[in-house]
Amino acid sequence: MIKRIGILTGGGDCPGLNSVIYGALLKASELNYEIIGIEKGWKGFLENKTRDLDINTLDDLHTVGGTLLFTSRTNPYKNAKKIQDSKEREVAIKQTAMEMTAQMSKLGIDALIAIGGDDTLGVAAAMHRYSGAKVIGVPKTIDNDLSSTDYTFGFWSSIQLASNAMDNITTTARSHQRIFVIQVMGRDAGWLTLVSGISAGVDIILVPERPFDLQKDVIDVLKDRVKIGRNFHIIACSEGAIPTKESLNRDFVTISQADLDKLPKDDFGNPLLSVLNISKILVNPLYHWNGVQQELVVTI
Repeated sequence: MIKRIGILTGGGDCPGLNSVIYGALLKASELNYEIIGIEKGWKGFLENKTRDLDINTLDDLHTVGGTLLFTSRTNPYKNAKKIQDSKEREVAIKQTAMEMTAQMSKLGIDALIAIGGDDTLGVAAAMHRYSGAKVIGVPKTIDNDLSSTDYTFGFWSSIQLASNAMDNITTTARSHQRIFVIQVMGRDAGWLTLVSGISAGVDIILVPERPFDLQKDVIDVLKDRVKIGRNFHIIACSEGAIPTKESLNRDFVTISQADLDKLPKDDFGNPLLSVLNISKILVNPLYHWNGVQQELVVTI
């Protein structure tokens, strides 16, 4: 029987994390379960970093942003995923998952609640897949990239912040008659850029789901705006937005397909798009385009 449950948070912080912890504590109190907090995500899980969680002293936890359990981006499968041979890699991941499940016994917990995004819950999913560990995954992703649900928690607060930033930039763009390229988080999903861009009324939105053609989707649009008298422009660009292969070869001199393929990766194997910085890459072809006689300013 389940009597003692561990709970951890991983990945980026957002306002809903403490609320989920509070909700788990409320239900645990009703069912007479004990919940212990695991600090710093999977890093703390492996290092036995725990703390007691008492709902009587945390009755206002849901009003506080972030996570009182702290967070990290540690990937327990990091070394296993580096193995080139697919069969050996699968065996290593399974072995790690079994060791992770054994760690639950060392922590004295019967089940685990993991709160996080793709990476954090990928670790939890492998534990259940290979060992049958009793794990509940709570999806936290400000990217809103989860099927079968309307919105993920963390999404709307991010929209609000991004929209406010774009609104403020618009005032400066109008005053100085400039083009601003605003880069917004979004590796594989462009919901955050799309919704905040629509909210702020930006002029061009570039998202990962649809590779863009610099000439057709950016420069031609800017030319049309100039023709009707527009003298400032806002471009919202997801960090994962990339040009089509044709546009990449034709319009860009600062990057190539090889540069995209060779991007360094994080512990979970995701390309470090901050190294690419697509918004700054847009500077060169736009700055040298004479269709709009304006200074180009890039804001991240």
